[in-house]
Amino acid sequence: MPPASSSAKVLRTVSHAASAVARWLLTLGISLLGLLAVTFVIGRLVPIDPVLAVLGDRATASAYAETKILLGLDQPLYVQFGIYLRDVFSGNLGTSLLTARPVLDDIFRVFPATLELATIATIAGCLVGIPLGVAAAVYHNRWIDHVSRIIGLLGSSVPVFWLALMGLLLFYAKLSWVAGPGRLDPVFDGMVDARTGSLLLDSLMAREWDVFFNAVSHVILPAGILACCSVAYVSRMTRSFMLDQLNQEYITTARAKGVAEWRVIWQHAFGNISVPLLTVVGLTYSMLLEGSVLTELVFAWPGIGSYLTGALLNADMNAVLGSTLVIGVSFITLNLVIDALYRVLDPRTR
Repeated sequence: MPPASSSAKVLRTVSHAASAVARWLLTLGISLLGLLAVTFVIGRLVPIDPVLAVLGDRATASAYAETKILLGLDQPLYVQFGIYLRDVFSGNLGTSLLTARPVLDDIFRVFPATLELATIATIAGCLVGIPLGVAAAVYHNRWIDHVSRIIGLLGSSVPVFWLALMGLLLFYAKLSWVAGPGRLDPVFDGMVDARTGSLLLDSLMAREWDVFFNAVSHVILPAGILACCSVAYVSRMTRSFMLDQLNQEYITTARAKGVAEWRVIWQHAFGNISVPLLTVVGLTYSMLLEGSVLTELVFAWPGIGSYLTGALLNADMNAVLGSTLVIGVSFITLNLVIDALYRVLDPRTR
């Protein structure tokens, strides 16, 4: 009897796990299909003729008609969408008009720069924002709490491009504490092979210390500007979560039992907010991945934001749609991964 019961329990566990994976894959598939449909509609509704974008304004009527057929634009809309789906799932996002290279190759070249910038900004934002939010909750309505709320207000309301310009003016032009725009000084170009796409990691692996410290000097300011935005959001949410937990009865009970205050704060209260805080960090990372366009423009950072902006200004719709699709897929995948981790770490959500 016990072995049969144990076997049934294992089967139920496997069934639940398979069902969860199937739901996760279905959600991912529907989300990606919706994203593909949106990007396709955008590509067809924008007031830019893709044929003229390829041939130029002086194209002859015969060349125009031939190119239109070649691009499949003479087909019904549903047929065009089917062709678009086939090309996307085969890894073909078209050819960029600006670079004359496949869009997917261009994205693989520029996306690591955005990933590096967003990762550093997220880490810095969490290292500052989480302790600041905890301190603001513990010392509620004291000076550290007021400072935290001011930082949150400024970080949420001050335009990021203004912060970037002021940062360049002060720390680069006036004080010369950091390097200027770009990822690297021209003298160091080509000294490190692009293995991962991250200059910091590649220069570390190659032990090119001059390149590494120059890359650090370039990344400090743009990452710091983005970190200001993440600090504002992370500290505000951490403070809110901690205030809610510190007012719970189990905290009063722990203090009445004589539990050390640091254990009450970090082990009991912070332990209970760590899982929802994971969602906050994930959302922050997602927002920095897709929202670093202005920062990249100000600092001439060769990431996907700069690439997308250049494509928009030059009516390069293949690059625009490809970049939008990759950013959207990254956002959806990251959020689904965070949701999966949330379910693993918190049994109540299963």
